[in-house]
Amino acid sequence: MLNKTVGRILKIGTLLSTWGLILTVLLQIICRFTPFNTPPWTEEASRIFFIYAMSFAAGLAMKNEFYVHLDMFYNRFPERFKKILNLAIPIVTLVLFLVMAIYSVKFILLGIPEKSPSMGFNMGIAFFSMLIMSTSISYYLWKKIKRTIKNSRP
Repeated sequence: MLNKTVGRILKIGTLLSTWGLILTVLLQIICRFTPFNTPPWTEEASRIFFIYAMSFAAGLAMKNEFYVHLDMFYNRFPERFKKILNLAIPIVTLVLFLVMAIYSVKFILLGIPEKSPSMGFNMGIAFFSMLIMSTSISYYLWKKIKRTIKNSRP
């Protein structure tokens, strides 16, 4: 149940952010070829939409294992070393993203008093994308580690 909910939230976030990015870029393009002035907020909005699209999609990429694997090297290792790597790499990555999640909260709190230059919202909103990315990747790494441990038992 939780897995489906997290996946749906990430999918909806990715879609909404991507559509927001497309619409703001289209607005910029249309305004450049018409007598209308390009609104000053579109560049910053498209940047924020892009950042959020990548943050939401990063968790989905981890869930579906869409990240690059170096199979050329991996396939040359002995089976015992492969088993160690299959567990060690996700654990080390999980630790790194948990550290990122902890420090992203501090970063969000630092950004709350700051205002964005053209849109005027607090920068904590922009920095919140780091928390989304780190927690969603951590969630799917944790599930992968549990699955790897379960499958390696005799």
